[in-house]
Amino acid sequence: MGSAIDIVERCGVPRFYFVDFPLGNPCGKPYDDAMQFDIVNAALRLFTSAEAPRTVEVDPHHWGSDAWRQRYMAIKPEDRERMLRLGEERRRERQHLREIGQVREG
Repeated sequence: MGSAIDIVERCGVPRFYFVDFPLGNPCGKPYDDAMQFDIVNAALRLFTSAEAPRTVEVDPHHWGSDAWRQRYMAIKPEDRERMLRLGEERRRERQHLREIGQVREG
């Protein structure tokens, strides 16, 4: 169960309970015991009821405001140069690993 549906579908897990909440909150809002109980119970039901590989069930709960979506992956102007530098370092490291056969292509 979790929020990263794009990653999980690509990996092809046997079953996945998708909760469309900010990362780090797969069981629901903090302190919302009723929501957390519903989500965990539904996920457990999926684990026993899924009849086919790659079964995905989408949780019906809503976080409330969608404001978290606008902030997700946002890069602040003051962080832009640092992020560009880190990205370039990562690309160079991956290229080096490819050259020595340490990275799988694909």
